[in-house]
Order: sequence, then C-alpha cells, then structure tokens
Amino acid sequence: MMAMRKLALVPLMGILLTGCLMGPDYQRPPVTTPEQYYIAQGVAEAKSLADLPWWEVFDDPLLKSLVDEALENGFDARIAAARVEESRARYGIEKSAYYPQLDYRLGVDRNKLPDIDGNDTQARTLYTANVGLSWEIDLWGRIRRLNEAAKAQYLASEDAQRGVLLSLTSDVATAYFQLRELDVELEIAKRTTLAFQDTYDLFSRRLEGGAASALETSRAEANLRSVAAQIPELERAIVAKENQINFLLGRNPQAIVRDEPMTPLPPPIPAGLPSQLLERRPDVRQAEDEMIAANANIGAAKADFFPTLSLTGIFGYASHDLNDLVSTGNFYTFGAGLLGPLFQGGRLKRQYEAVKWQWEQAKIRYEATVANAFGEVSTFLTDRMKLETTVEQRALAVVSYQEAVRVANLRYLSGLSSYFEVLEAEQQLFPAENLLAQSRRDQFLAVVNLYRALGGGWQVEERNGLPGEEAPATADRPASTPPPAK
Repeated sequence: MMAMRKLALVPLMGILLTGCLMGPDYQRPPVTTPEQYYIAQGVAEAKSLADLPWWEVFDDPLLKSLVDEALENGFDARIAAARVEESRARYGIEKSAYYPQLDYRLGVDRNKLPDIDGNDTQARTLYTANVGLSWEIDLWGRIRRLNEAAKAQYLASEDAQRGVLLSLTSDVATAYFQLRELDVELEIAKRTTLAFQDTYDLFSRRLEGGAASALETSRAEANLRSVAAQIPELERAIVAKENQINFLLGRNPQAIVRDEPMTPLPPPIPAGLPSQLLERRPDVRQAEDEMIAANANIGAAKADFFPTLSLTGIFGYASHDLNDLVSTGNFYTFGAGLLGPLFQGGRLKRQYEAVKWQWEQAKIRYEATVANAFGEVSTFLTDRMKLETTVEQRALAVVSYQEAVRVANLRYLSGLSSYFEVLEAEQQLFPAENLLAQSRRDQFLAVVNLYRALGGGWQVEERNGLPGEEAPATADRPASTPPPAK
C-alpha cells in the first residue's frame, strides 16, 4: 500500500514541476503577400539579387576591402555586437529562474542580556553559518513565458545586428559610389576648364589683334571662371566624402586610394519572390521576434493572477565557539509556501491589459514593417529599370552637345556665325556631362538600395539557439512545444 502511494506521488510531482502554460501560443498573424512586386511595366522573376553575397554583386576589390574593414572595425558594427552580447546575458538572467537559488550567510553576534531576575549575565558571542535554498515551481508557466520572451528579444537583437551590418554595407557602398562620381565630376570640370582656358586665350589674342570683340572675350572669361570655381568645391566635397567613409570604417581621416577604374554596372537581376522577403529582411525578422516576445509576456502576465509555489530550506550551524562551529549546533528547516494575490486594486488586471496592448502594437509594427519592405523593393526595382532609360537618353544628349560644340566651332572658324554659338554650346555640354555622371551613379545606388531592401547577404537559414538549447522561434514554429494553453 505504501509502495502504491509512493508511485502515485511520481506523476503528481511531474505535474508540479512542469505545470501548465498560460497565455496563447504564438502564431504569425496573416499578412497580404503580393504574388509579385509592383514595378512600372515589369515583373520580377524568381531568382533573387539578395541571394548573392554583396561582393559578387559589385566585382570591385576596393569596395570589398572597404566593406570588410567596416564590418570588422566600424563603430556601428561594434556597438551592434555589444548589444547582442548584452541581450544574450539578459536571456541568461531570465533562464536562471528555472533553477533553485542557493545563498549562504556567515554571522557573528555578540550580546549581553539580563537573566530572568534582572541580573547581568556574561556577554556571549554566537557564530553562525548557514545555506539557504529557494525554488519557485513554475506551475502556471510564468517563468517559461518570461524565458520565451527573453529568447525572442535575444533573437531580435541578432536580427537588429544583421540590419545594422546590412545598413553599414549599403552606407559604405553608397558613399563609395558617390565618391567615384565626384571624381568623374572633378575630371569633367578640369577638362572643361582647360577647354575654356584655350577659348579665353584664343579670344585674348584675337582681341589684341582687333579680330574679336571685348564682349566675346569677357563671355569666354566668365565661362572659364565659373567652371574653374567648381574644382575647389568638388575637391572639398571629395575630402568630406572620404572622411565619411573613414568614419564608417572606424578609422581616422585619410585619403582613400582609388587607382583602379570603376567596375561596370551589374546586369539587371530580378528581385525574387515577395514571400521570401519575410524571411530575408532583418527588420521584418526583428519585428516578428519582438511580436513573439510580446505574445509570451501575455502568458506571464496571466500567470500573475495565480498563486506561486515556492520551496525553501535552510541548513546551518550555530556555536558559541568558532572552533566547534561545524561539529556542534547544526540545524535545518525545510518548507513550502503558496503565495497568491487576494486584492490588488485592479493592478494585475491593468497589467494584463497593458501587455495585451503591447502585443497589439508589436503586431501593427510588424504589419507596417512588411508593408514598408514591399514598398521599398517596388520603388528600387522601378528605379533600377527606369534609370537605364534615363542614362541612355542623357548619354545621347551629351553626344549631341559634343557635336553641337564641334559644328559651332567650324561655323565660327568659317565666319558663318559669331562665337556666341560656341560659348552657348559649351555651356550646355558641361552640365549635361555632369547629369550623365550623376545618373550613372544613381544606377549603382539603385542596385545598392535594392540589395538592402531585399535583405541581401543574409541567406534564409534555420537559426540555432544558444548552445545546448532547442531551435528558437521561427515564422511558422514557436520557440517550444508547450502544453496546451489554459
């Protein structure tokens, strides 16, 4: 009979240790995913630019070295890594609640108390040493829900780090292509200045010989000075852009050596399936992790309505002689306590409502992040496609202006027109060449922006939890397989 009673205690202890789990299990809320990205007069195919490592998108050794240095030494990258470690440590703090808490106390008390007749007694010293134990039995899953929330926050910090590194990569690439475009504008300004200098020298000689007017000479000089003034402005902008890149790389200001010419623009690459965006973009994954944490907090808040069961115990020694402390005067006590709310003035109810509304906010942020992701991809896909036409038309415009300058010079030398036609043609060529350089830069930036919008560089993988743990939450699977919610 006694053996049967002992066997009956086994499932009872199992129920006490595992308990039940309060609150809803996480399910990803439905979002409307388009079958294809919206772009003007185009459809994105299944292959994705984001599945390529960033260094394969732009076959540029200098850019690769800059991004590598930024990812290793950049201030933002180092801060993001520290935040992940902080979140990992906080997760470890929450996880410690699973285990019994042990503490110790060593004490020395000296007292002198009167006896029952009021006579003074001899002062005595009492030495004590004890070990205390406390352990909350997770009956309602409060600790498990708090751990689920902490794990989700840890994973959110990892996704935030991926987002920081992706942004850092795109920031370096953007600044790099802007720098190379400034180099082109500087080369155009220097070349145009030399051409205007030749024109001004020619007019000056013809003015001295009486073959040109002062008006023509003044106009030629004005064009020369206007273009020449662009050179120091561009040089100033180049230094500022170099310093921006140096800051992204986490190093002191210095020149960025760029001896090699720019690589050609990558060929058009389709964007992939919209559904892949939910798993690839770090900000979408971070928003979902935060939603998982908010969902788990609902269960923890619901568990606060129920009592907590705690096991406590103390084992120790007490003696008036320090030498005999561990050989005499030992004592122990063990017990269990049930503590629950009786009247809280509505605090627990309002706390529960607060975390439910936090979940609602997290869900709305997730939906907004997804919608923004689709919008960004659509915008940058359109940019990538439409800029091809822009560059093509501006390249034709530059060719036409170059031809206009050549014909104007021939007409002037043949005496068929004044040199004002030449000046006008040269004035139109200079900004047209700059606009072409800027549009070509924008083509590179459109690829960078599209790569970032697609969450490029971070392959869809099964994320592992901390060492020795089960796999963490994903879009379709919660962090664990808990008992049914109560």
